Amino acid sequence: MTTKLLSVWVVDDDASVRWVLERALTNEGIDTRVFDSADALFDALREAVPDVLISDVRMPGTDGLEAMHRLAREGYSFPVIVITAHADLDSAVAAYQGGAFEYLPKPFDVDDAIALVRRAARVGLPTSGGHVEAERPVSAMIGRAPAMQEVFRTIGRLSRSSMTVLITGESGTGKELVARALHEHSPRAPQPFIALNTTAIAAELLESELFGHERGAFTGADSRRIGRFEQADGGTLFLDEIGDMSAALQTRLLRVLAEGEFYRVGGQTPIRVDVRVIAATNQDLEAAVETGRFREDLLHRLNVIRIITPPLRERREDVPLLLDYYLREAARELSVETKRIAPEAVARLSAFDWPGNVRQLVNACRRLTVSAPGAEIRLEDIPPEFGGQANVRAGLTDWSLRLAQWAESALQDPKRAALLDTALPEFERTLIRTALAHAQGHRQEAARLLGWGRNTLTRKIRELKLDD
Repeated sequence: MTTKLLSVWVVDDDASVRWVLERALTNEGIDTRVFDSADALFDALREAVPDVLISDVRMPGTDGLEAMHRLAREGYSFPVIVITAHADLDSAVAAYQGGAFEYLPKPFDVDDAIALVRRAARVGLPTSGGHVEAERPVSAMIGRAPAMQEVFRTIGRLSRSSMTVLITGESGTGKELVARALHEHSPRAPQPFIALNTTAIAAELLESELFGHERGAFTGADSRRIGRFEQADGGTLFLDEIGDMSAALQTRLLRVLAEGEFYRVGGQTPIRVDVRVIAATNQDLEAAVETGRFREDLLHRLNVIRIITPPLRERREDVPLLLDYYLREAARELSVETKRIAPEAVARLSAFDWPGNVRQLVNACRRLTVSAPGAEIRLEDIPPEFGGQANVRAGLTDWSLRLAQWAESALQDPKRAALLDTALPEFERTLIRTALAHAQGHRQEAARLLGWGRNTLTRKIRELKLDD
C-alpha cells in the first residue's frame, strides 16, 4: 500500500523565503507547492487542498490574515502556520485570533519550521489513535560519556511509566531530545507529543496557547481555539523554559497537574485531560523558589523525576561521535557529499568548551560543510568562534602556526616520541642549512647570522651529522 506524501503549500511574496522553504521541505520528502500571492493560492484550492499551509502575513493584495478569514468562511480546515518579518505583538495577536495553528517570526530556523509543519499535520489529522511519527529521530541522542549513559539509563527505567519529569541543564544540551525519547519509549508513544517553548510566546498569549479560549472570550476571539493541553490529551506535553512562567500561569498549571482539568479562557465548563507533563529549564528552580519567583508546590509536582543533561565540555569524549553524526546530517540537508574531518581538527574541536553545547556543534557542522574548501575539514578551516586558529593562536606567524599544526598531528600518534626530541634537532638543522646557504658556505658568516660563535656552529654541525 502506498503511503500518501505529506502535502505542504507555501504562500509568500518573498522569492527567497519560498526557495528556502521549498528546498528544505522537499529534502524532507514533503510534497511542496509555492505561491507568490493569496490569489494564486485560492486558484489552486479549486483543484486540491494541502495538509498544511504556510502563509506570510503582509503581502500585496490579499494579506495572510485576510486569507485565513476567507479560508474559514469557505470551510477549509487545514492548519495554517503564519510567518512574518514583522514580529510585533499586534501581528502575533491577530494571527492567533485569526485561527493560526502557530506563529513563526522571521528569521526562523529551518529545522524548527519543518518540525512545526509535522506537528501541524499530525494535529490536523483525525485522532484515530494510530502511530504518530516523531518529529526528530531519537537516534540523534548520542553519547558514550558516563553522564549521558546515566541519562539513557533513566529513560530506560521510565519506559513503562508516565511519570512527570523535570529536565534541567544548560541551553543547547538537548533537553527536548530527552523529552522526545521519554515519550517515544513510553506507553504514550502512539499518542501526540506536543512541545512548547514558553519563552517563545508573548506572556499575554501564553494562557490561551496552553488552555485555549472560547469564542468571544476577548476582542477578536472569533472562534474557539484548542490549547496545547487538549492537543496533547492522551500523550505528552513538553514545556520548555518552565522557569520563566508567570506566577498566575504557575497557579493554573499546578491545578491541571493536581486535578487533571482546566477551563478554556472565557469558558465555564471544566475540560478533563490525561496528559503527561515533561518540563525543562536552564534555571536553578530551587533558587527561584527561595526568591519567590517560582512556586514551591509546583516544583514538587514537576520534580517527580529529575534528569540532568550534561554540558558538552563535560563529555568531550562524545565530540567525535557528534561531529560524525551531524556532518552527515548537514550533508544530507544540503544535498552534498559528507566531508571527512582531519584528526587534528577533531582534536581542536574536542578541546573547545562549546558554550552553546550541542546546538552550537550542530551549527558548526553546517557551517564547516559549507565553508571548508576541500573534501576534508582541516585545522585551518575551523573558524575562531569554534576554537579555530585565529582565536587560539592570535599573533602566531605562519611558520609557528604550521609548527603548531604539526605538533597537534604528532600528538595523535600513540607511538610518538617526545615532541621536543623530534622537533628541536629538525629545527636546528633547518636553520643551519638556511644560514649556510645564505652565507654561501662560509661558516664564520653563518655563525654570525645564527647568533652563535664559530665553534658552536662547528659542534652543532657535527652533532646533527650535517658534515655531508
